[in-house]
Amino acid sequence: MMVAGCGGQGGTQGASNQIIRFNVGAEPQTLDPAKATGIPDATIINAMFEGLTRYGADNKPGPGIAESWTISPDGKTYTFKLRDAKWSNGDPLTARDFVDGWLRALNPNTQSEYAYQLWYIKGAEEYNKGTGSAKDVAVRAVDDHTLQVVLKAPAPQFLGLTSFETLMPIDSKVVKEHPDWAASPANYIGDGPYKMVSWDHNQVIKCVKNPNYWDAANVKLAKLDFYLVDNNTTGYNMFKTGQIDFQYNVPVQEIPGLKNNPDFKIMPQAATYFYRFNVTKKPFNDPRVRRALALAIDRQAIVRDVARGGQLPAYALIPPGFKDADGKDFRQNGGNYFQEDVAGAKKLLAGAGYPDGRGFPDVSIMYNTNDQHKAIAEAIQAMWKKNLNINVQLHNEEWQTYLNDMQKLNYDIARAGWVPDYLDPMTFADMFVTNGGNNETGWSNKGYDTLITKAKTTDAGNPKARMADMHNAEKLLMDRMPIMPIYFYTQPVLIKPNLKGVIIPPFNVEAEFKWAYVQ
Repeated sequence: MMVAGCGGQGGTQGASNQIIRFNVGAEPQTLDPAKATGIPDATIINAMFEGLTRYGADNKPGPGIAESWTISPDGKTYTFKLRDAKWSNGDPLTARDFVDGWLRALNPNTQSEYAYQLWYIKGAEEYNKGTGSAKDVAVRAVDDHTLQVVLKAPAPQFLGLTSFETLMPIDSKVVKEHPDWAASPANYIGDGPYKMVSWDHNQVIKCVKNPNYWDAANVKLAKLDFYLVDNNTTGYNMFKTGQIDFQYNVPVQEIPGLKNNPDFKIMPQAATYFYRFNVTKKPFNDPRVRRALALAIDRQAIVRDVARGGQLPAYALIPPGFKDADGKDFRQNGGNYFQEDVAGAKKLLAGAGYPDGRGFPDVSIMYNTNDQHKAIAEAIQAMWKKNLNINVQLHNEEWQTYLNDMQKLNYDIARAGWVPDYLDPMTFADMFVTNGGNNETGWSNKGYDTLITKAKTTDAGNPKARMADMHNAEKLLMDRMPIMPIYFYTQPVLIKPNLKGVIIPPFNVEAEFKWAYVQ
């Protein structure tokens, strides 16, 4: 959605002083496009990089560095024509920069968790897994302004993926000469609308308009500051006192009083809030325990009394907002896969060897530092105590440590959220394949893997069969319950009404600032 408003204060006006100050909510784990996984990271990267395509206000991928493209009749070969573009340091940007960026992400030594987003390309999965070579990956620079990609099978989501950070190009010369380039403002060379000038860790990343961006004439902001404040109340107070102009994560206790405030909006978001179970550890290696915990919480009470932002209770993984093969909503067609059932939960827990909670080991819920995550964890902790007579501890960590521990399976139960990378159910479904880069539960199921593989290959060109594969995969996932869905997101935001042209998409990034300006 394109945010528009009238009147109000915020931002800094004037042709040479157009500035927006946005609280992204956390110190990024990394700003390396090949390695980033978090939404704060992706939002910042998106301002300073551009892929072959870029999403606009219509939530469709439009021309980015590629000014046009053709797709072969069999849906497998994409040929992109690149415009004359430059890196922020003035170096020419060529098709080879995309080849280098994609191969770097696929290189096993890079350890990119999102490398699987490139596995649609012929030879990419084999190279990433160490059973093939880079030369067999079917992406090549035909010339400086032509990039050709051959997929293993038709993939309707591939075009949208070309705007995703993992598929961004790199300036190989800079990356080779400066190993710390992604952490150095001086060496952080991108090809997007803005460029970094300073990074005060845990405080603010300051950017300015990139004069070498191919579409600089249509970039109106002179400056864009990303504040890195992870305390919702602190950010809220900074907004009230005019220190920032835009922030997500509105303190839940403030929401009722903001309902008629022109600075407050609840935006749609096709995303899911859930808990991961570490299935490699007892007692979570038993699906009966996982399912018992999932059945023993009151989601309606959580969204009504804790989250308070119009969220919907989630009884499946994939949220509303994705079209099924028949044009209807994927979630509407799939329906719910479970309901709360305290009696059934007690029976499952007893069957797993913990009658009335007796003998249940000491475990903890890990969440990243955030007032709302804490409040939700406290509510679930109380529900599990009341309904199952088990004691669960709470453990919060700052963003980078939390991501690292989740990636290393150094947790019992972990708070998680998934915002789609592109507008297709596969962005949720392929997350939980065996050893998937973003699986982070230790769960593995051959039947699930087969369904996802079919949807990506055998049935990829048959929309009805492809969607049926994903419905069946989701049903299997909810039966085995390596994750516990809690609610489907909305996005409450505070934004000054005179910020124009800011796009708040329901997927991938928190905000798109290319077309933003201060009225």
